[in-house]
Parts: sequence; structure tokens; C-alpha cells
Amino acid sequence: MSVDFKDYYAVLGVPREASAADIKKAFRKLAREHHPDVAKEKVGAEARFKEINEAHEVLSDPEKRQKYDSLGARWQEADAGMPPPGWGGNAGAAQGRNYEWSGNDQGTEFHFGGTGFSDFFEQYFSGGTSYGHPGGGGQGFDPQEAAGNRPRRGSDVEGDILVTLEEAMHGTTRPISLQMRNARTGAVETHSFQVRIPPGATDGRRIRVPGQGEPGRNGGAAGDLYLRVRHAAHPDFATEAANVYHDLAIAPWEAVLGAEVLVKTLDGSIKMRSPPGTENGKQLRVRGRGLPKGKTGERGDFFVVVEVELPTELTPEEQELWEKLRLVSRFHPRGSAPT
Repeated sequence: MSVDFKDYYAVLGVPREASAADIKKAFRKLAREHHPDVAKEKVGAEARFKEINEAHEVLSDPEKRQKYDSLGARWQEADAGMPPPGWGGNAGAAQGRNYEWSGNDQGTEFHFGGTGFSDFFEQYFSGGTSYGHPGGGGQGFDPQEAAGNRPRRGSDVEGDILVTLEEAMHGTTRPISLQMRNARTGAVETHSFQVRIPPGATDGRRIRVPGQGEPGRNGGAAGDLYLRVRHAAHPDFATEAANVYHDLAIAPWEAVLGAEVLVKTLDGSIKMRSPPGTENGKQLRVRGRGLPKGKTGERGDFFVVVEVELPTELTPEEQELWEKLRLVSRFHPRGSAPT
């Protein structure tokens, strides 16, 4: 089987030389348009949103973007089993191995379904990996095991799972499939199961699914599956541990005089006060409006990051008022009044 190449630049509608700021701007615009909660066309909105997120995941990360760009037009050769120059280290990148699968040195290859990432992303930027467990698979050749005298635990398997911030807030259950293929015999075994993502699942958290890893040998127990939570990029919010961050644009006069603003959070809008003299970049904290922290009922904090936006076009009346303000204001940051 082969994987379809993903043109992430085309997905975001940006040129290959686009800056990091251009990529962020394009993502936010598209994500707001196709987010399943607000999309006008509900059919296909979730798939489109995941595609946009995946493109942003790669192109917003300098290391991933460099790797993606180095692949370039050589992807077809890689897909045929010939790694392009500079590619290596991926479990599935061995010459002659189908790139849709990733595997281990025990002859088992893995492919995920339902994690929210495309096969292309999983193959080149994530992929299932397998690692030995103390007393289990991946610990080297054992003559007794080869003779069939010793049960051996299967290796643990690890992969990524894309989780929206709404899912991280409230929790959800996700259907997952894991295909395991013996690279030597070609036999394929498919496991389908439900994975519970608990409320407050933070980015990078590993969710353990017992017994869904590599099958054991000689009657040994199966290994476990570990899924690393990857927060889907959101057009309005970002996270750090259980804290949630939101960029809020305000006008210059709101920054100077203060203002009451309506702010979106992950569980509804709130009113808050931007105090007089709020500087660009200032963080306003709302306690207890972040992600849940485990089973305690406690939550992280919600931070509003202020962005003071300046007008780029002025009417004659506005121009006159700004000129007057410049003349009467006592605020002169360079230490001298205007002449």
C-alpha cells in the first residue's frame, strides 16, 4: 500500500517561501472558517479542519518544515521504498519497506487509524514506534525463546493522537484501529478499540491502553499501546500545561483609558476589565478558567494576551484628532516634546 503526498503549502494557500507570520495568519483564517463548531458547511468540516491543522503542525515547526522541504519532489521515490537524501531515523524508513508502515526490529510493522493524522503525516512526522519492555520484546536474541521454552512479552507501541482543545476540556472517547503486520510473513492483524481521552488531557500526555501493543510470544502477554496527546492548533487559543492563552486585540484608546471587553473562553464568553494603561503584550489572568487538572476539580488559569492594534488608515477628522493629541499630550517617550 502507498500513501498520498500532502501538499501542505497548498492546503494553507501560501507559497513555499511564506514566512512564519504568513503561515500563522493563513492557518487562523482557514481554521476559523472550517472549525466544526462554526463552519457553515458541516459536511466535511471536521476532515478539512484536521487537514489544516496537520499542515500547520508541520509548516509552523522549523525542524519539521525543513524535513518536509527536503523531501520535496522526491516523495514518490520515498514512497516506492527509496529514502530521499538526508532522510533517516524513522522506524519505517528502511529501504525496501512500505512507507505506510513503521515497525521494530522484531519484524512487526504498525499502522494507526483514527488518530486524527493522515497516513502521510504518521509516516514522515510521527508514526508508530515500538520499544522493548523490561523482560519483554526488543531485548535481543534469546536461545531459550527461540527454542520455544520461554514466554516473552510483546513490545509496547507508541504513537500520536490529535485532540482538539474542546475534547481536552470535556473529555471524549475515540475509536482507534491498530494494524500490525509481520514483515516476514505478511500476515496482518487488526485491533479496533475505544480510547478514552480524559478531561484535562494536556499536550504531550501519554495515554496507556493495556494489552493493545505487540502480541506476546510463546504464550507471553501482549505489550501496551501508548498514545501521546497532541493538541490541535486552535485559531483563538493556545495551551501550556493546563493553562489556556488567548490573544485579544484592543484599540489604542482602550489601552490608555481602559475598557470592558467580552472574551471567548473554551466554555463560554466572559466579561473582563482591561485596566487603564494596559501595555502591548500584557497578560491578564482569570483564575480557574483553563483546562481541568485531573480528578481534583481544580483547573488551570486563562490568560488574555493584549495586542494593541494601531489604525492604518485615518479619515481627515481622525487625522486632525491624532495631531491634536500629539500637541497636547504630556507623554513623550523619547524625553522631548514635539516641535
